[in-house]
Amino acid sequence: MIIDRDLQSYLVHEDASIQEAASKVAANRREIVFCVDGSGRLLGSLSNGDIIRWIGAGAASGVQAAVGDLCNRRVRSAVSGDRETANRLLREVLYVPLVDAERHVVGVARKRHPGEGIRIGNRTVADENPTFLIAEIGNNHNGSLEAAFALIKAAAEAGADAAKFQMRDMSGLYGKRTKGQSEDLGTEYVLDLLDRFQLGDEDLYRCFDYSASLGMEPLCTAFDVNSADKCRAYGLKAIKTASADLTNHELLRHIVDQRIPIICSTGMSTEDEIRETVKLFQTSGAEYVMLHCNSTYPAPFRDINLKYMLRLQELCESTVGYSGHERDVFVSAAAVAMGARLIEKHFTLSRDQEGNDHKVSLLPHEFQRMAEGVRQVEDSLGSALPRILSQGEKANRISLGKSIFAIDSIEAGTTITREMIEIRSPGQGLSPNRIDEVIGQRARRTIPAQTPLYPSDISELGEVAAVGQISFKRPWGVPVRHRDANKLIAAINPDFVEFHLSYRDLGIDDADFLADSYPCGLIVHAPELFEGDHVLDLTTPDDDYRARSIAEMKRVIAKTKALALRFRNDGPVGIICNVGGFSSARFLTAEERAICESHLRASIRELADAAVELWPQTMPPYPWHFGGQRYHNLFVSSEDIARSCRDLGVRICFDTSHSQLACTENRWSFDEFMETIGPFVAHVHMADARGVDGEGLQIGEGEIDFGNVFRVLNRQAPQASFIPEIWQGHENDGEGFRVALQRLSNFEGR
Repeated sequence: MIIDRDLQSYLVHEDASIQEAASKVAANRREIVFCVDGSGRLLGSLSNGDIIRWIGAGAASGVQAAVGDLCNRRVRSAVSGDRETANRLLREVLYVPLVDAERHVVGVARKRHPGEGIRIGNRTVADENPTFLIAEIGNNHNGSLEAAFALIKAAAEAGADAAKFQMRDMSGLYGKRTKGQSEDLGTEYVLDLLDRFQLGDEDLYRCFDYSASLGMEPLCTAFDVNSADKCRAYGLKAIKTASADLTNHELLRHIVDQRIPIICSTGMSTEDEIRETVKLFQTSGAEYVMLHCNSTYPAPFRDINLKYMLRLQELCESTVGYSGHERDVFVSAAAVAMGARLIEKHFTLSRDQEGNDHKVSLLPHEFQRMAEGVRQVEDSLGSALPRILSQGEKANRISLGKSIFAIDSIEAGTTITREMIEIRSPGQGLSPNRIDEVIGQRARRTIPAQTPLYPSDISELGEVAAVGQISFKRPWGVPVRHRDANKLIAAINPDFVEFHLSYRDLGIDDADFLADSYPCGLIVHAPELFEGDHVLDLTTPDDDYRARSIAEMKRVIAKTKALALRFRNDGPVGIICNVGGFSSARFLTAEERAICESHLRASIRELADAAVELWPQTMPPYPWHFGGQRYHNLFVSSEDIARSCRDLGVRICFDTSHSQLACTENRWSFDEFMETIGPFVAHVHMADARGVDGEGLQIGEGEIDFGNVFRVLNRQAPQASFIPEIWQGHENDGEGFRVALQRLSNFEGR
């Protein structure tokens, strides 16, 4: 059981309309709201089913009817504090309103969702969220406030989400001890350290304040009721309990009764004891996370038993974490792979200091390395959904893979036999596992010798677009290279072509591949990679590197002007350019991005040419040409794009796939993104996208609503041209482009 105290998403006033109630039900995704009067007293409940039945009945008042007239007045509730009744009712219903003696709603009891965690300040520790990293400073300050501040600062710089301390009421915990009192040697050593190294309450509060000022959540392990009360009075967003207190139900119940999330370590405890504590939490309506832990200092690797975390998740029915006392950083990263979404590790500035905890603590650079490893593991986990190819795999599948090739020319209508085909590289066409499917089929076209077979070559295996039926209300084209321009122009008859140049294309003679003139227009896509692994960057503070990039772009401009002589153009030729602004270790700050933009402004001035217009391309957060291992910083967010366009005086190429990936990564609205950048769009790359790295997908095979893309563009950028930017769309005489254009024509008409 969970008891929600944030009631805004649950309650509606009796005079509110059904429409308002339906909006709240849709927003909170709980499928129910509770009706209250002006004083907050419970009147009834209204479920999503009730609303649907009311609207379906076609009552005259419709969605404007009052909630109080429709709600179920026989709603079942429990008195706040009567956990037995609430738990019993939750066997029959999903939500139970909790009321006081005057029936004011003070909470809502509900069942715990699988993998549900806790909210700590503005962070949520849950299965689908980034791992919450706690630097356990504990008493490693050795009683010095100055040392504590140094530890806090180092923890923030190392990537910690929280800095945690310890608070004890020594007299309450250990009673009055007399000098020379006989004690176990280990206990005597620990008590001596605690006596000397405890910080006073006011100093701990200063530590909490300083942690928060650096963007970390301050946390504390409370070893007794008095300390727990002090932590709550200060305003900590969660309280940690030590492994030694897992069986201290009086302390645990006291913390739960304070309505504060609890983080509970399970070291040196039996499974039966863990079950008892979990039952206490579940029946009390607590928000909790259980931490797998081995309470040996240091813990031997052979005793850690990370696989138990899978069992712990089942026992707890909640998100779990890991509190590590082993040396080094690798076990913590492995714990994340096993499901941990909270990692706690001891933190010190020197392992040579006095005290047991220093010996098992991480140094700042080690904690930072652990944090980096945890983030890498998180990125690597993915999902258990059906496997799809990454962008890098698609590229390698073509260059390293194999496909079915025609040995000699196969005439249209010929029945294909095994002797007519062979398996070899590259992997551009049908995969070798389709060979039995191919044999016995009739060729739908003449397949030239030594060329791959494609799905559309074989009956019933491919989609073929009828290009002659395609029309759009705006200029449209297709991407081409020198080697396929003639074929694609003849087959598709576009309004213009977009030449995708490689750095090698800058040195070839156009006349070797192209006719003297074409009836269509021209756009050029500049290379990103140049000879010597030079990646174009017009924004870098490195003057030599930027000078090389400018020189390469001048070569691109010269090639564009030469190509333009063969095509029909009414004004400057657009050059699409990934202007740079990438970083290797992290995303840049706003100040760093501003510096990059100042360099870009200077580069644009130096490249100014009346015959061309540079169009920076909207970018994804993780550029595929670095294998997703770098970060893009410019032309990613809609607000930054709009500001940059105004400041730099440029228009952009809107890449739908890139920008959908950015919106997914940052949880932005794609519709709002398009509305913001729309006035600055000169040209569009149309491709679908999925997740945060599924780039360049065929139209309709990802997550983009292209009907809405056209609706926004028709309003915001009615003259913008577009091409289908489909990965490997040029293969088989542009089959992927033709399919995309056919599908896009259907979307435009919606």
